[in-house]
Amino acid sequence: MTLLRDHDLARAFDHASHTYDLLTALNPGYRTDLLRSARRLRLPRAGAGLHVLDLGCGTGASTRALMRAAPRARITAVDASSGMLGRAMAKPWPARVHFEHRTAEEVATNGERTYDAVFAAYLFRNVSDPDGVLTAVRSLLRPGGRLAVHEYSLSGSAAHRALWTTVCQGVIIPVGTLSGDRTLYQHLWRSVLDFDTAPAFTARLTAAGFTGVRAAPVAGWQTGIVHTFLARNGALATAEYAR
Repeated sequence: MTLLRDHDLARAFDHASHTYDLLTALNPGYRTDLLRSARRLRLPRAGAGLHVLDLGCGTGASTRALMRAAPRARITAVDASSGMLGRAMAKPWPARVHFEHRTAEEVATNGERTYDAVFAAYLFRNVSDPDGVLTAVRSLLRPGGRLAVHEYSLSGSAAHRALWTTVCQGVIIPVGTLSGDRTLYQHLWRSVLDFDTAPAFTARLTAAGFTGVRAAPVAGWQTGIVHTFLARNGALATAEYAR
């Protein structure tokens, strides 16, 4: 199948937004893994005085994880899908959380703000130009700023590739079909198979100019299937980020 891109993908997410939270709740560890990745940013002072970008916030699960990991940070959360964003905005949030309807490319190219950290969950498989977005994200980060990418990125093992296909064909795509979103969940299956392995995405981050790049696996059945990629924009700028 042809992968969904740009407006076609945004429309598919719009349509799926009404059942998205229910379906992700069926995934053991989905929210726990997001929180683990957000905590791996290790933002100092619970995020006090820091501005964090949640790039591709969906219905707000990643935003909630950031809130828990850095309860005093200011968060700007953006997404290309108006349907997903509407679901996120309908939930209760403190004043320090702000939502915007934008694509990753629009945020990156506008570049009118500087962020202390960027969190991107399940985003880079879905952009047309991951290298371009990575370069632009780096330009949005202050010197020493941190990046955490939480993504379906297979280990490179044939066993993990086979497990992913088995789960998709046996559970994810059939359940997505019941909700009327078969095309989106077929896209999910194929996009993971076609995306960088964990070593390849680590190399991509390094090539984009990030430093201190490393990949950390998540726990549970998704070990070897989902990873947290951690990096920073150049050398640590202050002692607080050396923690």
